[in-house]
Amino acid sequence: MNPLVVMLFVSVAVGSAAAIRAWRERPEPGATPLVAMLSGQCWWSACIIFKLQAAGIAEKLLWTRLGWLGVVVIPVAWLLFALEYTGRDQFAHPRHVVLLSVVPAITVVLAATGDHHQLLYVQSYLVDANGIVQVHQGGHWYWFVAGYTYLLGLSGVILLVDLLASESVTFRTQGVALVVGLLAPWVTNALFIAGALPSSSIDPTPVAFSLSGAIYLGALTRFRLIGTSPAPRKRARQFLFDRMQEGAVVVDVNHHVVDINDVGIEILGVDACEALGSPASAVIPEYDRFPEEGALSGYLTVGDEGGGRSYDVTVTRITNVRGVPIGRVVTFHDVSRHLRQQQRLEVLNRILRHNIRTETNVIHGYVDRFADHQDARVVKRRALRIEEIGRKGREAIELFDEGHEDAEAKPLADLLGPCVDGLRESHPDAVVDYDPPDEDIAVAGLLKPVFSNALANAVEHNPSDRPRVQVTTRVEGDRVRVSVADDGPGIDDYELRALTEGTESALVHGSGLGLWIVKWGAEIAGGEVRFAENDPTGSVVTVDVPLLDRSADGRVAGKVSPRE
Repeated sequence: MNPLVVMLFVSVAVGSAAAIRAWRERPEPGATPLVAMLSGQCWWSACIIFKLQAAGIAEKLLWTRLGWLGVVVIPVAWLLFALEYTGRDQFAHPRHVVLLSVVPAITVVLAATGDHHQLLYVQSYLVDANGIVQVHQGGHWYWFVAGYTYLLGLSGVILLVDLLASESVTFRTQGVALVVGLLAPWVTNALFIAGALPSSSIDPTPVAFSLSGAIYLGALTRFRLIGTSPAPRKRARQFLFDRMQEGAVVVDVNHHVVDINDVGIEILGVDACEALGSPASAVIPEYDRFPEEGALSGYLTVGDEGGGRSYDVTVTRITNVRGVPIGRVVTFHDVSRHLRQQQRLEVLNRILRHNIRTETNVIHGYVDRFADHQDARVVKRRALRIEEIGRKGREAIELFDEGHEDAEAKPLADLLGPCVDGLRESHPDAVVDYDPPDEDIAVAGLLKPVFSNALANAVEHNPSDRPRVQVTTRVEGDRVRVSVADDGPGIDDYELRALTEGTESALVHGSGLGLWIVKWGAEIAGGEVRFAENDPTGSVVTVDVPLLDRSADGRVAGKVSPRE
């Protein structure tokens, strides 16, 4: 058998195996175009085999013309594969496929009508001594379609360049396999067109497809060419940029807008097409006062005073691999809701601090005019209770408002000690067992009202004439547990249910703010609070929070990252 035919059979067999394997990977990115490309290679090789085995000139010319179907499919399928595989499938839209297929379609038509013109073939000759039909392919359209084919091939290679420089070994290997698999037949074809190969009337390019098919088959089986695709990486980054909750604008070193996400478009009220390429100062209000890097001092207000919104602005520098600045990312975080909430808290704090105290003082003044009657004493107790609720309300507000700012680490002893002293002073009949913790133990400074309310809860709800409270601390790993145990009646189930569920309703609610302050404060400090029964009676409230580091000179250093 003719050695050329044997090599072509090998090319068809290997290419078919690779095409079948790629077909099974559908609908993974690039699988379908890869099947089309491998099928085109197999079709071209098969047509040459049939041409060599055909008896008459007409039949041999028929298979020569049919071979063009495979020839023109290969470059289009290659480019579509590169687009899908690298995550640029938005450019593989059906209308783009139609446009790319115009030149191949015209080529197929010209090949079928070659007897009536010389655009593709200059002249056809008789069968030579080896039984091969000699066809001179040198018409104007032939050179045009050849250039078009190499243009699509080069475009696909350029798209894969990123893979060759990828940090992932898998993607680098895939990139090398794809480029080598393409170059093997295309270099062969270029040498054939240039006349650099030994004289032959048969294009040896399909023979080189045997090597190409083997490389693709190996990449599919060993290097997971389709199973592990880089396509999601590019799309995910763009998706995250467009869908991120914060507005983002990318500017170059000359302060021109080069990208903007969907939220940024909505915040700035601009059209994306008009914004891109425009000076940043024309797109972003007060851009001139933005820092080169870091957070903007104060807030940026976008819109009029009535409907405007306030934003925290952060500028992050972008550098290339050599550390040279190439641009900046400006992000906008909407703080309008936070500012409104802060304003409400300030108003509420003022009311709790002044108005309630004023009203309770007035009640006290009028009750003192009455005789020392039981009802008068009840009114006084209730007025004091209202004042106490107001004080705890202020503590809760300050906890939320200043929690982040008061998150600096402080010695646990400096927080617990004053709370214990205050409890002993306000309840002299209470027996408080307290062993001060080591001075090196540091926690978030915002925990002081947490400990104060946990201690107060242990005494105020204890009907005993001599309530007992035991305060213990225990360090376990990078956390510290402060437990407050009492011998009272324990915490009611409805109180615990409300705290556990994290909300109150008309049917499930607590009796006050004290335990809520304990719970909220522990959570803001990055910890938690647990409630248990004491033996034989009473309850144990355990505050479990992270330990913070101290500096070398003995001072407390560092900050905790509070949880919202």
